[in-house]
Amino acid sequence: MYVCLCKGITDGQIRDAVHQGCDSLRDLRRELGVASQCGKCARQAREEIRSARAEAAAQVYVARQAEPVMFIPQPA
Repeated sequence: MYVCLCKGITDGQIRDAVHQGCDSLRDLRRELGVASQCGKCARQAREEIRSARAEAAAQVYVARQAEPVMFIPQPA
């Protein structure tokens, strides 16, 4: 879905940028040009940032849950 029509930026591009380190609208503006012209996309861009962060956090949580737990017996 297009988020920024002025620059032709999609939600997927925003997610990719967030996964590569963009953490704010300011970062997205610098890297992709989002919200640098008319600004109507700023609210949706912020929502995409939040969504991408939550998605990444959920993936980390699931990955940690899948890690095997090592049990090291203590000498008696």
